[in-house]
Amino acid sequence: MKTHDPFAPTSGIESFEVISESFEDGQVLPEAQRSAVLGSGGRDESPQLTWWGAPEGTRSYAVTVFDPDAPGGGYWHWAVVNIPADVTSLPAGAGSRDNSRLPSGAVQLKNDAGFVGFVGAAPPPGHGQHRYLLVVHAMDVERLDLRTDDTPAALQSALSNHTLGRARLTGTFERR
Repeated sequence: MKTHDPFAPTSGIESFEVISESFEDGQVLPEAQRSAVLGSGGRDESPQLTWWGAPEGTRSYAVTVFDPDAPGGGYWHWAVVNIPADVTSLPAGAGSRDNSRLPSGAVQLKNDAGFVGFVGAAPPPGHGQHRYLLVVHAMDVERLDLRTDDTPAALQSALSNHTLGRARLTGTFERR
């Protein structure tokens, strides 16, 4: 397995907890979290998430799903920001394109497939096992000034300036 991890533990960034009813940390992603759009036989359904223990001073959350093993240096599958601090869970499917299952004020960015919402796992066939880093970021601001047409790269810059803590799960998937 490859080792690049842009969200590896960092000095000054606290850890907190996240779990999912959709998959367990370190396990193969189920069909729901695989991509239909990108042809891997899935449903493009964002996983259910529940988190707790965020650092004091958390004013909002962001959730990202990133494949660091994708060709070209990585692939953003999901990015949602401005989740209110009193929200500590998201239902399965919260990453739908219509935003109907997200809390008020939350904003989804375009994924690397080119649309707003969650796109499931779809590594190139024969490329080996990929990791899907699902990270809940505890932010020190109520809102990040990002819009749906902003890139995940813009989000990464904002995250580096405002992250107090991170909770993470890793799923895997390989297409032979």
